[in-house]
Amino acid sequence: MEQKGVQLDRETFSCSICLDLLKDPVTLPCGHSYCMECIKVHWDGQDGTGVYSCPQCMKRFIPRPVLDKNTMLAALVEELKKTGLQAAPADHCYAGPEDVACDVCTGRKLKAVKSCLVCLASYCEKHLQPHYDVAPLKKHKLVNPSKKLQENICSLHDEVMKMFCRTDRQIICYLCSDEHKDHDTVSAAAERTERQRELEGSRGNVQQKIQDRQKDVKLFQQEVEDINQSAEKTLEGSEKLFTQLMSLLQERSRDVKQEVRSQQETQVSRVKELQEKLEQEIAELKRKDAELEQLSHTEDHNEFLHNYPSVSALSEPTDSSSIHIRPLTYFQDVTAAVSEVRDKLQQVLDEEWKKISVSVNEVDVLLSQPGPKTRAGFLRYSQEITLDPNTAYRKMLLSDGNRKVTVMNQNQSYSDHPDRFSRCFQVLSRESLTGRCYFEVERRGRVEVAVAYKNINRTGSVMESVFGRNNKSWSLDCYNNSLWYNNIKTPVSGPPPSRVGVYLDHSAGTLSFYSVSETMTLLHRVQTTFTQPLHVGLGFRLFIVGNSAEFCKLK
Repeated sequence: MEQKGVQLDRETFSCSICLDLLKDPVTLPCGHSYCMECIKVHWDGQDGTGVYSCPQCMKRFIPRPVLDKNTMLAALVEELKKTGLQAAPADHCYAGPEDVACDVCTGRKLKAVKSCLVCLASYCEKHLQPHYDVAPLKKHKLVNPSKKLQENICSLHDEVMKMFCRTDRQIICYLCSDEHKDHDTVSAAAERTERQRELEGSRGNVQQKIQDRQKDVKLFQQEVEDINQSAEKTLEGSEKLFTQLMSLLQERSRDVKQEVRSQQETQVSRVKELQEKLEQEIAELKRKDAELEQLSHTEDHNEFLHNYPSVSALSEPTDSSSIHIRPLTYFQDVTAAVSEVRDKLQQVLDEEWKKISVSVNEVDVLLSQPGPKTRAGFLRYSQEITLDPNTAYRKMLLSDGNRKVTVMNQNQSYSDHPDRFSRCFQVLSRESLTGRCYFEVERRGRVEVAVAYKNINRTGSVMESVFGRNNKSWSLDCYNNSLWYNNIKTPVSGPPPSRVGVYLDHSAGTLSFYSVSETMTLLHRVQTTFTQPLHVGLGFRLFIVGNSAEFCKLK
């Protein structure tokens, strides 16, 4: 009771404007008290109307009342401060629109700290105290403040719903039992206990999954670090190799320059030497011409004849017939040779770059992503496939833009090529396959649909060349329903398919063959590790003219 008096004092001696203890209290004619400064500021805002009102009861005063300090009230507030009076509750202790308010508080309600599932009411700290002190109330179920307490009341019988109907999966009150008399009903507490056990089991599963995912995250973090380290190491190594390659090219460039300059100096020296000899001969001939001219003017015949033999004698001239003038062509052969080296180097770089690019694109973190489940899902990875005429056996005709192959009775006009199969009725695709891809083949007759590495033998024995008879190819015999790899035959169930769907996930090492009709039926799945890009192969085991296979156009 003493605690209640203190609480009353706190509310009684608080200013309703600032919600703090009264300071210099004044009492209006209506009996309500305020801090002198608070009521002055409030009325100052009403100046100009001539009407002044009490903020609580709204009683009007004309004219503005004269405010005098209520000395007795001020002394009482000061005395109560000394005996334990505290400030009014802070503003944040009162319930806002989003808070659960105390159902017992009058006036401005405080925030509730607990709700009682038996009383179906919410209480602030002060009004909750009986639930801690009174023996019968101690048995009540207290929960965190809730705005949904009324949802525990049956709308039909206005009773607390403490039962649960397992048949209808709903909470009911004890009066509803008649409507659920043939149903499996238990107390809400019993149902809660049962569901709590399930919840704990679910939590255990969830927590285990969290631990598993956390382990996966750590693995992926390590994978990221490994990828970054590998990439940096590869870039550093490739940069060093390219630097060496450029250094080698620069060295060869210096060698060519040095040899050209040396040959330039040698040949220029030879030409200048000949040039000097010719200039000396020209000077000698000019001197001789002057002597001859002088002799031609001699009037004495005897003197002329006497001097003529010595004057007319000429020295042996330099042979200039070996000098070939070839303006701007002296070192053209060198330019042609360097150009040829450049072209060959460019060709090598182009060919090797494909391998480098494939190697880079082959780097893939193997995530456990499920493959497609429907044909529409597979078609997302569809890839157009065409056949390479340079690989086709001579009695195989390619048509329809190299998408169809047919067995013929006579050789086709194919040129010789090292990639051609010389002993097997087989052909490979132009395109190499990496990543995820899907294609379909429509067959007529005994056809084998295969994938193979590019370096499969083309001219060797049957074991080396035939699809599925070696470790460089996987082949589905659509006629006898069997999968071949490394000369091992695996039977495939079901009728022979007329249309075969092939799905490849290169990085995951998955190769799947399907029978395609209105639905897709899995025939066989290969799980391995592919070490190179793959090419599609079509083959015929028997020489039957007219047998054919064609890649389907997929939308």
